[in-house]
Amino acid sequence: MAYWNSRGLRGNTLEELINLTNENYLKHNLAIIQKIPTSIKPVKFDKEKGIIKLAYFEQKSTVDYMGSVQGIPVCFEAKETTKKNLPISNIHAHQIEFMEQFTRQKGVAFLIVYFNTVDEYFFIPFEDLKIYWERAQRGERKSISYQECNPLFKIENNKGLFIPYLTTLNRYLMMKKQQEGEGII
Repeated sequence: MAYWNSRGLRGNTLEELINLTNENYLKHNLAIIQKIPTSIKPVKFDKEKGIIKLAYFEQKSTVDYMGSVQGIPVCFEAKETTKKNLPISNIHAHQIEFMEQFTRQKGVAFLIVYFNTVDEYFFIPFEDLKIYWERAQRGERKSISYQECNPLFKIENNKGLFIPYLTTLNRYLMMKKQQEGEGII
């Protein structure tokens, strides 16, 4: 059982920046993306202060964000790491399963990863994530290294103002369309 003050709430700064970015995208009619809340069940409540002191997550969450970008359904997870790799253990089997089902329905699933040590953001499409996930399941490397991230999918850093991931998503979609036209996918 995961508790409110557990490791499940890391990455709040990244999510705050993504939330600001999503507000900006909505304001400019570029996308409507919503943060998917994880339901909690309070266990201890301080009635005097009106705060929850202890709670647990009622059910497994799917992904952090879902919505539509110009008619294209998208879902993604936001992950932050202080190392030069992202442990696969930060991604759960039910999330992989959800993203896989989402892509089968013609949606686009991905990760946005922030490598704190180098101050860089990357878009990792689900098909790449699945390769890393399966590799870890076979007992091989159990993380996604910074070096493995596709430099074409680096998200430009706006010095903490926004995380303009739609530009990178568009680049990915254009590359995918080109590959499909060439019969690669």
